[in-house]
Amino acid sequence: MSDINETPSSSRRQMLKVSATVLAASSLSGMVVGGSVAQAATNPHTAGEPTDMTSFTTTDGTKIFYKDWGSGQPIVFHHGWPLSADDWDAQMLFFVSKGYRVIAHDRRGHGRSTQTATGNDMDTYAADVAELVAHLKLTNAVHIGHSTGGGEVARYVARHGAGRVAKAVLIGAVPPIMVKSAANPGGLPMEVFDGFRSALAANRAQFYTEVPIPFYGYNREGAKVSEGVKGNWWRQGMIGGAKAQYDCIKAFSETDFTEDLKKITVPVLILHGDDDQIVPIADSAELSIKLVKNGTLKVYKGYPHGMCTTHPEVINEDLLAFIKR
Repeated sequence: MSDINETPSSSRRQMLKVSATVLAASSLSGMVVGGSVAQAATNPHTAGEPTDMTSFTTTDGTKIFYKDWGSGQPIVFHHGWPLSADDWDAQMLFFVSKGYRVIAHDRRGHGRSTQTATGNDMDTYAADVAELVAHLKLTNAVHIGHSTGGGEVARYVARHGAGRVAKAVLIGAVPPIMVKSAANPGGLPMEVFDGFRSALAANRAQFYTEVPIPFYGYNREGAKVSEGVKGNWWRQGMIGGAKAQYDCIKAFSETDFTEDLKKITVPVLILHGDDDQIVPIADSAELSIKLVKNGTLKVYKGYPHGMCTTHPEVINEDLLAFIKR
């Protein structure tokens, strides 16, 4: 079933304008992110944060870093590009306090995992998750993915999750497919993603100071800008591998998740902000809900792509209600 709130869709012209603004990062002087970035880079853990963090090695020799806190029903969090498990801080701390076991990993090539030159594709990402789940002996798990992580969840649940997954959540997620084609006329042109690659290759550090602006909706009138959040986004991106992050652009933009979504039989919650400037809702959530067998779509008026960070008090409660029902 679906529960779709009718909201005005952003125009295609607006989405392309926003993309062009982000892609100009390599040539713009950019904003100066102050001491908060340098401090975060040298001290990545918040004071008082749980420190039960470790890693395991996949069959192809890749070290996957993960956090595993608490006990109870497991919730596995899958982060977006080009971030890390740290992007889930607000959710990890909330759910561990509610009696759940919370797990979040750094995707290969991202964060503290091996900076891989190969295997930076959605099939391998999903296989890595399957190995992590087997390593931790997880069953009855809820898998929650944001953005690229939503694609990872869809592929993992469809191909590897039988008997292990209770529910799935896709938040601001890239499925069914982002890039424009004859089969997906509402997608973003390949030139947008080519621009991402060019900006990353030319000056990744500068590019990563610009992306958080539309990511968190900080370019909207009245937005409350957090320098700490912007700096934390930059920190997470810069500790990952440039090659892996470059390759991941193809993975999140060109992978077709249509058949994965059709195969999923467990309950699926799809959450999306109607002002998402990174993954436009009209070509993602509004299509995905039509493909899953047992899905619910909830749309948040005016919320940005990074709404798990900007509005955790709302998102966390909605996630909890879905998990508990």
